Amino acid sequence: MLEKPDVKVLDKVVVRFSGDSGDGMQLAGNIFTNVSAGVGNRVSTFPDYPAEIRAPQGSLGGVSGFQVSVGASVLTPGDSCDVLVAMNPAALKQNHKFVKKGGVIIVDIDSFREPDLKKALFATDSPYTELGIKDQIVEVPVTSMTKAALADSGMDNKSILKCRNIFALGLVCWLFDRDIEAADRHIKKKFARKPAIYEANSRVLRAGYDYGANIHASVSTYRIDTSAPVPGVYTDINGNTATAWGLIMAAEKAGRPLFLGSYPITPATDILHELAKRKDLGVKAVQMEDEIAGVCSAIGAAFAGSLAATSTSGPGLALKSEGIGLAVMAELPLVVIDVQRGGPSTGLPTKTEQTDLMQALYGRNGESPLAVVAAATPTDCFDMAFEAARIAVEHMTPVILLTDAFIGNGSTAWRVPEASEYPEIKAKRPTPEQLSEGWRPYDRDEQTKVRCWAIPGTEGAAHRLGGLEKDVRTGAISTDPVNHEKMVEIRREKIARIADDIPSLEVQADAGADTLLIGWGGTYGHLRTAADALCAEGTPVALAHFRYINPLPANALEVIRSYRRVIVAELNTGMFADFLQSKLPGVDILRINKVQGQPFKVSEIIDGVRAHISK
Repeated sequence: MLEKPDVKVLDKVVVRFSGDSGDGMQLAGNIFTNVSAGVGNRVSTFPDYPAEIRAPQGSLGGVSGFQVSVGASVLTPGDSCDVLVAMNPAALKQNHKFVKKGGVIIVDIDSFREPDLKKALFATDSPYTELGIKDQIVEVPVTSMTKAALADSGMDNKSILKCRNIFALGLVCWLFDRDIEAADRHIKKKFARKPAIYEANSRVLRAGYDYGANIHASVSTYRIDTSAPVPGVYTDINGNTATAWGLIMAAEKAGRPLFLGSYPITPATDILHELAKRKDLGVKAVQMEDEIAGVCSAIGAAFAGSLAATSTSGPGLALKSEGIGLAVMAELPLVVIDVQRGGPSTGLPTKTEQTDLMQALYGRNGESPLAVVAAATPTDCFDMAFEAARIAVEHMTPVILLTDAFIGNGSTAWRVPEASEYPEIKAKRPTPEQLSEGWRPYDRDEQTKVRCWAIPGTEGAAHRLGGLEKDVRTGAISTDPVNHEKMVEIRREKIARIADDIPSLEVQADAGADTLLIGWGGTYGHLRTAADALCAEGTPVALAHFRYINPLPANALEVIRSYRRVIVAELNTGMFADFLQSKLPGVDILRINKVQGQPFKVSEIIDGVRAHISK
């Protein structure tokens, strides 16, 4: 093979696969991601699904994308891409704006016929001119080359066309000097039960790779720096899978069986799917008939002594609200996972937002305080699922874990942790002495206000729980107004005291700056990258990123008050900023907001911070 000309050495590179929702862009992107992680690259992905279900083939509404950034130091999928793979005109039209100046666009020229251009609403037969594209265009006959590679396979035309994505994958593997054998192993694993399909895709993969070698003179190629990973077992993992695994680890550390009662909903369903596979680990995952049944089954499991969880998205969280209030009243450990998506109502089911925060904090009738935490990255979903379960069990409360479609579907390389790296989860249980002296269900630890978790079958611990107020001493139903007020205050104080059992807020980037940039949840990678870039250009910025929302870390308000300028960036109209403002009278909290169903671009954060500083 001839030596590759015009090699660009980069610390990171971004590639975006795009085509119809049935073109297999997610599969091609995932395999490329796994191969890259296998050679020591850091990775960050952004699967961008169409919001329409089965939009017409070749239409603008049916375009599916998968963007991945790989390199030595990667925190986001990138604002724009170095290489765009567009399988049809609609994909080109929707995604050309994401290509960096001087980038490369690879198109399947076989899909750029007049009917295809009309479906994508092009007014002329010159799509590049019409879009004003001046980047390197590589026209590849992907469809015809795929057909040629499988001409003697005996496969029908429809099955052959399903392999086009793997041809494109092979070409991109050549372009980035990825190991073709590693890609082949991933394909073999994917189609382990369909050897004929594997053989076809393996042949097409190599055809795409060889095609790249044959046209090497017409396109720049890339060499990507790698970093030496910490020794250990690594895997590429998305946030939903990490959440499921975090719950499994928590169940192991709590010594209780894991139960998930859920109803399928985009983009949270993969948590149910993953846990349903884990019967070998004692997991009980039950698909219930609706969201209300999902939360109620989990409440019953919590009463019976299981580590109980239910997973959903924003619309399902609304339906679960009365059930969650019951868990607050009964003071039972329950983990509620909300993978946030665009709303309101059905809204944008496949898109990402942070618009459920106020619902998580206040979306229940009556005084119903509970703990709220948020995961910052796909891998952090593991840690925060574990933390949500720990807080739920050790503080006898429902905990809402907020993730979002971006980190739930997005993935990154992850070192599988050792069990010894996580603490035991210790529930407060009635002691033999308490039981012999006449134990009562609402006897509490004076320091934490936590009541005991008395699992049915424990001799001497018979009791009733429910949605009617209980007497603070006896646990019997009570309608006494003074007793009710006292129980409300106890439940509120119990949540407030969790602040003594969570980490202090840490400040990153330039802690000595006079501007503090604040974020929460899945925006961490974009905010950290923006803060580092601002510091590097001579604009000092500190970053405080919140994973614990209610209660806030004990030092949080003190930290915020110590900065002259405070800016909160979030994917909503200012919910966390309003929440902080209510606790910080006199502090002027500035805002950077975006509600487009898309994650931040790093450039948007940088421009927003500059605009506030310049005022």
